[in-house]
Amino acid sequence: MVYLTGLEGLSGSLPPSLVSSRRPQRALKASPKGTPATRTLRRARRPDFSTRLKARTSALSARLRRRDTLLQTVRESNAFTEPMQVADWLVRQLNNWIPAPCWAVVARDGSDRLTAMAELGLTPGLGPALWSAAEWVMSHGTELCSGDVSKEARGGGRGSGTVMALPLICRSQTVGVAVAIDPQPSTKAPSFGSGLMVSLRSVLEAPAIALDSALALQRAQELSVTDDLTRLSNSRYLNLVLRRETKRAIRSKTPLSLLFLDLDGFKQVNDSHGHLAGSKTLVEAAAVIRSCARETDVVARFGGDEFSLILPDTGPDGAMAVAGRIRDRVRAATFLASEGLAVKLTASIGVATLPNVAESAEELLRAADIAMYRVKAAGKNGIHVA
Repeated sequence: MVYLTGLEGLSGSLPPSLVSSRRPQRALKASPKGTPATRTLRRARRPDFSTRLKARTSALSARLRRRDTLLQTVRESNAFTEPMQVADWLVRQLNNWIPAPCWAVVARDGSDRLTAMAELGLTPGLGPALWSAAEWVMSHGTELCSGDVSKEARGGGRGSGTVMALPLICRSQTVGVAVAIDPQPSTKAPSFGSGLMVSLRSVLEAPAIALDSALALQRAQELSVTDDLTRLSNSRYLNLVLRRETKRAIRSKTPLSLLFLDLDGFKQVNDSHGHLAGSKTLVEAAAVIRSCARETDVVARFGGDEFSLILPDTGPDGAMAVAGRIRDRVRAATFLASEGLAVKLTASIGVATLPNVAESAEELLRAADIAMYRVKAAGKNGIHVA
């Protein structure tokens, strides 16, 4: 066998014209592929993100200007009704057009907080670069392209590596941001050229509209089952879930418990400090109550200062444990401290369990309500099990 330097990677037999009559050279021992040294060498030889993007510019420009690309983008991005589905489609499509170690789509959730709706290749180390770029683009509504985000004043210098953040604009509003990140800095900022940038903005309009529509639908659905003041579930959602869980409990022969509670002394808050102070007290009390529940529990504001909790797969003992936490934490809490006040409240809690005292959702709710009023009649600040 003849060893030819510079021809590694070629396979198959060599033509006679390439075979040398010289004495065969000694084969070099290959180093392990996974060693840090070889990985560093491969990274050093690989062009940076901006260079790779520039090499793809002509092909990408031709692709984005094609009519079928636009039609495909409109059709596929509007095939989903969930924001995360739209975002997941978009990160995969963008990675197909512009390959990057990480792509993410960021938008505001139902609580108006920026969240990553979908991502490919996102690691904790890339988080600072993602959020610094996304926050800036959401605020300014224009692209942010940086060869080294750690030196980028527009993003506050958080994170490191190459960043390309594209706004998703719908009806002149920035509804989200698509962010590409390469952990390795580039010698220059990523650049498309004016013509390609116009084409990219046009193509991104369809998924931006799809994402905005999905977010609007999600907000409408959340509002229909969410209490406007406390952001807990409302009584409508409570009744829906209670009926569903009752059927499931009967079918699977598992227990289902319901807590019904009333805040003792709340009327005095309204009378002494006004209804705005009362509303803020309800918000703070709702947070205390929610902190006592488990992930599988449903916590709802039933109305006024009354709250209810659905506890799936929970018997009387487990329900008593949850009720005890609520009673103790409400009693220990100091409300309206931020207003310079020190309002103290207690809670009267009724507990009912299916099938012990009820065989339907209506009977379970009625039993818990009656149990709660028995606590009221006995002096408040307590728990009664139906």
